[in-house]
Amino acid sequence: MLAMDMEAIKNTALSAVFKGGRILSDMYGSSFRVDRKGRIDLVTEADTASETAIIETLTRRFPDHDVLAEESGASHRESPYRWVIDPLDGTTNFAHGLPLFSVSIAFQAHGETVFGVVFNPITEELFMATKGEGATLCGRPISVSEAATVEESLLVTGFPYNVRDIMPRLLSRFESCLDAAQGVRRLGSAALDLCFLACGRFDGFWEENLKAWDTAAGVLIAEEAGARITDFNGKKYTPGEVEMLATNGGIHQEMITLLMT
Repeated sequence: MLAMDMEAIKNTALSAVFKGGRILSDMYGSSFRVDRKGRIDLVTEADTASETAIIETLTRRFPDHDVLAEESGASHRESPYRWVIDPLDGTTNFAHGLPLFSVSIAFQAHGETVFGVVFNPITEELFMATKGEGATLCGRPISVSEAATVEESLLVTGFPYNVRDIMPRLLSRFESCLDAAQGVRRLGSAALDLCFLACGRFDGFWEENLKAWDTAAGVLIAEEAGARITDFNGKKYTPGEVEMLATNGGIHQEMITLLMT
């Protein structure tokens, strides 16, 4: 049944991601309300408007599917199929007029992510992957870099909302990686970080306390492009777990050593 429906899954997901992206691009740079879920955790009118449009599009076509979305939480239809949605990954960037943000949608069957799409509506870069079929950027196949050492690598990381609670540990890991690598960037959208790893712009990415909606689509895209993704100890990563390390594979063990130092 799933194989028969995959074309409909893809088409519906693309329709939803473009609708969400259109809302974000229309509101980008304009005046909108900004609220706080935490001291540095923002939510804007754009987040909620994008999420509403995405969920309406998906549930109109698949009313029995479950949904897990950042702003509205989880539905509980007890379906084997679930959509995992981040309507605006990079809200702080969006709120400050920085064009590094995305819409992220993943489709899961029986607990496994089998389709993912990430869209930056400002650059119009569309990253997409289907389980077992590779990953693409705007329809072109992509793959991870061939960097063999951290010394020749450009890394990216992110800081969780509880950064002040874990500052010493976070800065220790950051210092170790910064000292070893060509450079370390911090863009503010985990979904884009994973996609940029997938197409070879970054060689490694690590972060803590990401939610399933931050990573579900990006993890599949990166893995389908050849990335290796684990926790900081090298154990299998599942979206929503506390630690994530994603690399091109060639620098993975060296990154584990740096993060565990």
